[in-house]
Amino acid sequence: MHKSIHTAKTTHSLQGNDLINHVIQTTLSHGKIICFDEFQVTDIADALLLKRLFTALLERGAVIVATSNRPPCDLYKGGLQRDLFLPFIDLLEEECHVVSMWESDMDYRLVQKDEENDSYDDSGKQRVYFVGNDGATKRRFDKLFHMLTKGGSDINSMVLDVQGREVFVPKASEEYNIARFSFGDLCARAAGAADYLAIGERFHTVFIEDVPKLQYHEVNLVRRWITLIDALYENHVKLVIQAETKPEEMFQVDLENEHCDEVFAFDRTRSRMEEMRSEKYLRKKWTGHLQLRDDVDRARQIDYMQ
Repeated sequence: MHKSIHTAKTTHSLQGNDLINHVIQTTLSHGKIICFDEFQVTDIADALLLKRLFTALLERGAVIVATSNRPPCDLYKGGLQRDLFLPFIDLLEEECHVVSMWESDMDYRLVQKDEENDSYDDSGKQRVYFVGNDGATKRRFDKLFHMLTKGGSDINSMVLDVQGREVFVPKASEEYNIARFSFGDLCARAAGAADYLAIGERFHTVFIEDVPKLQYHEVNLVRRWITLIDALYENHVKLVIQAETKPEEMFQVDLENEHCDEVFAFDRTRSRMEEMRSEKYLRKKWTGHLQLRDDVDRARQIDYMQ
């Protein structure tokens, strides 16, 4: 649009309504379906220009398709002289069908195949499980977190209230419903199924870093990890992990203890961790916010935290 306006000014010496009409006619000559990607309004000049352009385009039968990080009602929010822009918002909401992707509860960026970004591992599963503690692995983990949170500019800590207790979330994007923890944040302290279910209810995507190999003598850590995975799995949370080792090597057990309860329970956990990397699982609708009330009541029956 800016290029068309500049051309109309410099080449045709047009101003005012003649300028706008020329830009509209030029745009419509290429087609009546007009698509805008990452639509945003950042200053008053653009706001007033868009108001005139869109009004004229819609009046002449154009079809507007746009993607944006904000719903129409939040465009140019807090901007200078925004009251002059409000009639345009009313026009958008009246003429356009607004589809909220937040209501889908699924981030399609986690399931799209992207060879350039190396998003699939050698087995063909989506790369949401990063193995290794080296700098390159952690950078890939960080890159995915920043991509899904749009650069991470709104990341803050927060506290969840769970049955009168506080669950601390060290890094969270409330706008995108994404949280980030270390293994120690979740499993190195006393925590119960209700705590993990609350996390699964609040966030549709959870990043967990610095997940270690677990030994049999670390039974409390093992039990908490089992409970955590169960809670996130039941709520269809999308789980992104940076770990020391692969799921099948995560829990080390000696021969004397190979028949203990935790070994059998961890077999299910390992299976779920593998499934949670699959495209089929990643396409599932997040159900945490629908299940929390029932699941928190059932959480008291889970005995892993004893």
